[in-house]
Amino acid sequence: MSAEESPEKNLDIIVFGATSFVGKLVCQYLAKQYGVDGQGTGRISERVRWGVAGRSEVKLNEFKKSLGADAEHLPVVLADAASEADLLNLCEQSRVIISTVGPYALYGSPLVKVCVETGTDYCDLTGEPQWIRQMIRRYENVAKSSGARIVHSCGFDSIPSDMGTWFLQQQSVREHGETCAEVCMRVQASKGGISGGTIASLLNLWKEEAKDPELQQIMADSYSSCPADIVRNSGQRSIRRAEKDTNTQGWIGPFPMAPINERMVLRSNALAPYHKDFSYNEAVVTGSGVVGEFGARVLAATGRIGSYVLRFPSLIRLLENKVLPKPGEGPSPEAQAQGFFDLRFFGSTSGGKKVAVKVAGHGDPGYASTAKMLSQAAVSLALDVSKAEKSGGFWTPATVFDERLIERLELYAEMKFELL
Repeated sequence: MSAEESPEKNLDIIVFGATSFVGKLVCQYLAKQYGVDGQGTGRISERVRWGVAGRSEVKLNEFKKSLGADAEHLPVVLADAASEADLLNLCEQSRVIISTVGPYALYGSPLVKVCVETGTDYCDLTGEPQWIRQMIRRYENVAKSSGARIVHSCGFDSIPSDMGTWFLQQQSVREHGETCAEVCMRVQASKGGISGGTIASLLNLWKEEAKDPELQQIMADSYSSCPADIVRNSGQRSIRRAEKDTNTQGWIGPFPMAPINERMVLRSNALAPYHKDFSYNEAVVTGSGVVGEFGARVLAATGRIGSYVLRFPSLIRLLENKVLPKPGEGPSPEAQAQGFFDLRFFGSTSGGKKVAVKVAGHGDPGYASTAKMLSQAAVSLALDVSKAEKSGGFWTPATVFDERLIERLELYAEMKFELL
């Protein structure tokens, strides 16, 4: 696997925010796979030269020590998220920047700006749709001119959803000779925790919505990340209530990650259409009978409570200060190792032909597994997908990556994509 080299940049990947909760997981994974000697000498035969970046030299050096003696030679770059001069220095040294510095709406914009201005490729794990929309509208034309490939949401949000839909469409073409007009993702089973960083991003979104009625309208629009001239499908809908599902023959309820995943998949269809009347939604399978119905109604009620909280900024502050985990806190290594996810995708062609696929992964979805997905997305962007193949712009995972990323995820990230 190889893409054209950039001899003027001495690194393939820099992890910015390396001492954050997820940043550490990404670095530990890269160290295990590609080594820490600064030369990309690891257990995988391909060479990936990577380094770490952040604003605290003390924290970075302490973290390097935890990676082992060989990490003495791991490149370190000091950079403050608010300093464009620091970020320019960062971009001058690496072909791809992984950003784990969130909430992105508060701290992520300067790096995106510098990446698009310098033609530097970029991946993150944001689940903040309002910020993604803002970045696209502000910098998309610049990225197209400079050659920067900006790929948001390369973790559990939204690689399984986006690449799972892409994989299903490939199977539909093989099985039926046509793509599916409708795709539904159902969370069959999952186990995972939540970190303070994720909570901080969610709380910031709630705060923004509470003071901005226009943002509330944007968040209600599943097409908000798509080009303005997108043709909307009148049948597009999100699952916000408990309901019976014909795909699983049981009850389903709202999936908390659907607001970002649905936007990402719909943007993929807008950039590289699967079908002119395409629709997509996500939900959690809660089972059959009375128990399944109760579980689905609890999920729906939880969503309504979240919407109610938006009316009370003081309650948001109370939760933030007294109840919820703080940035830097998250699931223990033991809890992360016990996590998993099992997602089912059900597709229907315009003529009623069916296809179903499964996307499963081992490890806490939002953390252990996300670190692997984000890392392999960055490696694929650096080594697999040349700029001649995919030019600059704001891409989704499914429009910039292909079977080469799926191969990586199956080989190196404990994930499985399979036809059912």
